Amino acid sequence: MPEINVTPLGAGQDVGRSCILVSIGGKNIMLDCGMHMGYNDDRRFPDFSYITQNGRLTDFLDCVIISHFHLDHCGALPYMSEMVGYDGPIYMTHPTKAICPILLEDFRKITVDKKGETNFFTSQMIKDCMKKVVPLNLHQTVQVDDELEIKAYYAGHVLGAAMVHIKVGSESVVYTVSVNKYAKSHISAWIDKCRPDILISESTYATTIRDSKRCRERDFLKKVHETIERGGKVLIPVFALGRAQELCILLETFWERMNLKAPIYFSTGLTEKANHYYKLFITWTNQKIRKTFVQRNMFEFKHIKAFDRSYADNPGPMVVFATPGMLHAGQSLQIFKKWAGNEKNMVIMPGYCVQGTIGHKILNGQRKLEMEGRATLDVKLQVEYMSFSAHADAKGIMQLIRMAEPRNMLLVHGEAVKMEFLKGKIEQEFSIDCYMPANGETATVTTNPSVPVDISLNLLKREMALGGPLPDPKKPRTMHGTLIMKENSLKLVSSEQALKELGLNEHQLRFTCRVQLQDPHSDPDTLHRIYTHLKSVLKGYTIQHLPDGTVMVESIVIKVSSSAEDTNAKVLLLSWSYQDEDLGSFLSTLLKKGLPSGLC
Repeated sequence: MPEINVTPLGAGQDVGRSCILVSIGGKNIMLDCGMHMGYNDDRRFPDFSYITQNGRLTDFLDCVIISHFHLDHCGALPYMSEMVGYDGPIYMTHPTKAICPILLEDFRKITVDKKGETNFFTSQMIKDCMKKVVPLNLHQTVQVDDELEIKAYYAGHVLGAAMVHIKVGSESVVYTVSVNKYAKSHISAWIDKCRPDILISESTYATTIRDSKRCRERDFLKKVHETIERGGKVLIPVFALGRAQELCILLETFWERMNLKAPIYFSTGLTEKANHYYKLFITWTNQKIRKTFVQRNMFEFKHIKAFDRSYADNPGPMVVFATPGMLHAGQSLQIFKKWAGNEKNMVIMPGYCVQGTIGHKILNGQRKLEMEGRATLDVKLQVEYMSFSAHADAKGIMQLIRMAEPRNMLLVHGEAVKMEFLKGKIEQEFSIDCYMPANGETATVTTNPSVPVDISLNLLKREMALGGPLPDPKKPRTMHGTLIMKENSLKLVSSEQALKELGLNEHQLRFTCRVQLQDPHSDPDTLHRIYTHLKSVLKGYTIQHLPDGTVMVESIVIKVSSSAEDTNAKVLLLSWSYQDEDLGSFLSTLLKKGLPSGLC
């Protein structure tokens, strides 16, 4: 039987470094190529040695698909294509193609120029990598080659994020980052009922059913307002795109309504570029944003100004959006170090933080942090976690399954214990198998490929004339006919039409069997007794006693002959066509039991 193999090279029972290898119908596809923010060595990249120990990846991969621009999904792309070696096509949506190189270059600057790390990609490698990118349009089927096709749906995770339907013949896989219908105020998602063999989904918040979005927004604004009122500073670490825009829109509206004067800043450069791309790809945002855009641009802010690093030392209250989102490097970490010692201040973590980052440590209650050069930082400021993450919670994942109706489910990008909980919930509610392979482990799913067959109109009319039920696409139904192949397509037709189309003569195939019977009567009398017996047993069948010394039941012929040694020992010959095979088998079994006494 055909199989689909799925192997995580990253994000298998882990968050970050998404990289999933899918083998389907003889094709190998890499889904995402991210980096892990919790590591500063080679472990930050996926383990490409699983694909090949030496040699270029081009020889082993048919294509690479990037779901969205977050670094844990695209951060290792230049390393994979330029340092390990891959020259094939890389597919991503237009917004992802525009934003991805900006984030990659920003991260390269932090890692190489500021930290001085080696074994990292260069600016030129990012440019060379992006030349291999083929942009995807939504709902457009793209033929990668003669057999492999892909189709993108909007995921609503962040701007330009896509779910991808991958198809080879009749086998298919859907890969999605978290489709969270409640997560974003500026984008929205949808997929049709494609019924894939496997649905591969992130499960970052696998055990979480988050409270309503409005409650979270109200709580967020209350915490910010209280801190400002007591003269404190609020740091909001964000990744430049997605969450930052959502929270900026929220604070901008609140500041306007409350007539607040405290300054709001965002990190210069990266977020400015981000807002530029949100304006450029306004058609990718949701209906509400597009309608508002006619009156004013929601990504041009009156109260939010560009941040200069000297502002961090200014007295008085302020709100600062700074990158990156997990406090593992960059401007957000620098500001955090300056403000951590004052209990008036607050840091609000609006999303998930992977293990090993400062964000993860403070969310787990750590109040003494060991920084670079063995320096210790005392954390006195208030730490709040408010999930504005674009990742789906358990409810969002269950909705996605109802939408796509997959035959199997596979979870990635989540913590093992939480995944186990969601796996049980999915299997219980939907009665489908759910897999959660670790990094380097392969989940194998056996598929039952369906073969498309055309049915002749005459055959359908004949079925309808027999009074069968009306066709129902969700219920299987048996059709009797002859399967013929012409010009690489299959067609089910009546046997008469098949003979005519193929120019063949009809041949009759008959089955014959012998039955031994003890009967003291003459051969003609035995035959008459058989005729009488069958007439009493088989109601509603055509039974004839013919002049040529045979009995016929439908197409079944019965003859009687005596043994030369013993005239009481009769040999019955039964012969039938394949259409009456069940009836022939029944008659042979019946006659083996002998004839009842008292028959004339």
